[in-house]
Parts: sequence; structure tokens; C-alpha cells
Amino acid sequence: MLGRSINELKIGDFAEFSKTVSETDIYLFAGIVGDFNPAHLNEAYAKTTFFKTRIAHGMLAAGFVSSVIGMQLPGPGTIYISQELKFLAPVRIGDTVTAHVEVSEMNVEKNRVRLKTWCVNQDGVKILEGDALASPPKKG
Repeated sequence: MLGRSINELKIGDFAEFSKTVSETDIYLFAGIVGDFNPAHLNEAYAKTTFFKTRIAHGMLAAGFVSSVIGMQLPGPGTIYISQELKFLAPVRIGDTVTAHVEVSEMNVEKNRVRLKTWCVNQDGVKILEGDALASPPKKG
């Protein structure tokens, strides 16, 4: 089943995905991408940092945005072209992150949608924000 084509989208359409980040998620992400920064994995080191505890990789939270784009809006078959991000706050173990993706511009001729993207934690604190460009699936 393919996601929504450009003709099935409109400005203001949005979708969300939420996940509680576990210690296991952080270790698995580190292993997959090869980022073993002690700020993510070593509590003794992390206590000496500005954050005072281990934090998740920023790109782990950004991955939740990718989940929304690839699975919901526009959805399966979408080609993710670009993503601009600003990291605004840390994600700690046990935080519930909600990724929000919203259609902000459409170019029907080029089959491109610009998407506002952001993530918040369970307290409504914005963790990251940015803009994505994607090509929705073509149907028929």
C-alpha cells in the first residue's frame, strides 16, 4: 500500500509518531551508526557534562521524523530528499518524544512537498525543528 500522492495532500495536513526512548534504544542506535560518544553511553562521564546525565543521540530523535515521513505523511513510497535540523533540547532516557510532520508547501509539477518537522518531549519542550523536502509516491 502506497502513501498519499501529491494530489491527495493539502497544506496543513499533518501526522505524528510518539515513542518513549529507552536505554536499549540508545545502545542499539549507537551500535547501528557507530556513534559511541560517552555523552550517550557513559553515565560517569555524562555527569560531568552540561546535561548531568546521558542523553540520546540527536539523530535518534530525528529518526522519528523519518518514521512519520516514510510511514504516514506522505507515507510508503515517499522519497526523502532533504532535511534541515536544529537541535534545541536533549532527549533523556525515559522521555517520550513525539515527532510532528506538516505539509507547508506543495509543487505539483515537480511532485515535491515541503514539510515542517519538529519533535517535542512529554512536557511539550521542543527538542528539534526543521524543514524537509520529499517526493510523494506516484499512483497509477
